[in-house]
Amino acid sequence: MLVLSSPSGAGKTTLARRLLDRDKTIEMSVSVTTRSRRPGEVDGVDYKFTTLADFKARVERGEFLEHATVFGNAYGTPRGPVEAVLGTGRDVLFDIDWQGTQQLKEKAREDVVSIFILPPSREALELRLHSRGQDSAETVARRMAQANSEISHWAEYDYVVVNDDLNQAEKRIGTIVDAERYRRTRQTGLSGFVRTLLA
Repeated sequence: MLVLSSPSGAGKTTLARRLLDRDKTIEMSVSVTTRSRRPGEVDGVDYKFTTLADFKARVERGEFLEHATVFGNAYGTPRGPVEAVLGTGRDVLFDIDWQGTQQLKEKAREDVVSIFILPPSREALELRLHSRGQDSAETVARRMAQANSEISHWAEYDYVVVNDDLNQAEKRIGTIVDAERYRRTRQTGLSGFVRTLLA
């Protein structure tokens, strides 16, 4: 389970898309949310959109691996689809915040690799938020105010990547993924292979 987190506007979503394009053995976890759909978003692809009542019922039934409220909207990762993908031997990418990352680590510490994406500066972060054209000036101001809180959790992550250059940041994330896959504990069948070498 590979987690990417960042303050809004640091480039996390773009980097996640690039990683998925580069590596077809990784599948994106699609979060459930109560927030309104933005222009161009597709239900079931970008998010699974639902009502607050339905979301709360799913929490009660224990259907989420993690869930959190961000900017007044609920977000959660459904357990079933993630476990199904992991069961096929593929990796799952999570685009979640620090709250969700903490919950995932509590449930599956050894299976979680977490990366925090930092912007090169506060000015660059604010410029990116404005240039997206998705949010009102009030929302951008709220996201900037929230950025300090989000950034303060950087030390809880396994890796930190500064997104000062999109291509370099993508390369760094790819290197992390490759290295984590070569960890001895993640290489299935290695014990049997070594036994044949020693026989």
